[in-house]
Amino acid sequence: MNQSKQNSNGTVFTVTQFKINGAESSLEQFYTELSVSLVIVYLLVITGNLMIILLVAVDRRLHTPMYFFLCHLSFLDIVVVTAIIPKMLAITVMKDDMISFSGCFLQMYFFLGSQCTESFLLTTMAYDRYVAICKPLHYNTIITNRMCAALISITWFLGFFGPVPAVTYAVQLPYCGPSKVIYWFCDFPNVVHLACSDASFVINLAFAVAMAIIYIPFFLILCSYIKIILSVFRIATADGRRKAFLTCSAHMLVVLTYFFSNAVVYLLEMVGNVSSDTRVLIAVFNCFLTPLANPIIYCLRNKEIKDAIRKYILLKKIVPSDSNT
Repeated sequence: MNQSKQNSNGTVFTVTQFKINGAESSLEQFYTELSVSLVIVYLLVITGNLMIILLVAVDRRLHTPMYFFLCHLSFLDIVVVTAIIPKMLAITVMKDDMISFSGCFLQMYFFLGSQCTESFLLTTMAYDRYVAICKPLHYNTIITNRMCAALISITWFLGFFGPVPAVTYAVQLPYCGPSKVIYWFCDFPNVVHLACSDASFVINLAFAVAMAIIYIPFFLILCSYIKIILSVFRIATADGRRKAFLTCSAHMLVVLTYFFSNAVVYLLEMVGNVSSDTRVLIAVFNCFLTPLANPIIYCLRNKEIKDAIRKYILLKKIVPSDSNT
């Protein structure tokens, strides 16, 4: 796409690349430490989430809808960090801070798509836990293999279709300089603000879509857990209530991490006395928090995952026990 502008001398400026200026000069002295941190985070995210995917694949006890959805969450976390960290490492290690016009919007689309998909996937997982606890006798007839396939297909479709209108409009805007993105990757608002024409329609469209993708799933998850909590309190025995809470405790922690971290970033954007370096670093850290926290939460809070780790990784014998729904 030809993004151009003509000055008084008739010279046409064409933006074919963007410069990713991740931080101001005050942070450049820490690029070595930042590079090491990025490598460690990337390896931890890849290792943790791949471990969950492989454990679910090899352990027949984990061939249930809950772990089917968990595998998709783990794969999604890998997509998120892979869309961002390699280019960040190119900037901090090789000082390669240029990205092509198409590459910038492709990175933007995959990042937005993965974020949207995670929001819908957490909603799907909440529905699975709702049926498991509130309608346990009908769980196997409701959450069938066909239902799982339908839910996950809708989740991925909605997630990666959600950003299409805003990104499609954004890529058609004229970009004629400056071409410096003050961020660590091609974040939507930071790129769109570089357009030479009025981008208010695109920004408002993206904001409306983002609010819908955040608040509708949040409301559905909240409703699911209200019904789950009410159902748990109706369980007669304390042991039964404990088992019911353990069944969804890992998912609850993941949901809280996801929405709380996004709320912190939003509040930082509203505060005017926070430096740009601090704001950008916290926002980028937020991108890695959920992919890093998810495998840790499930490995620490989920008995079946811990048993699978002991059996297939630590090679220890485990005592057979009844698995959760």
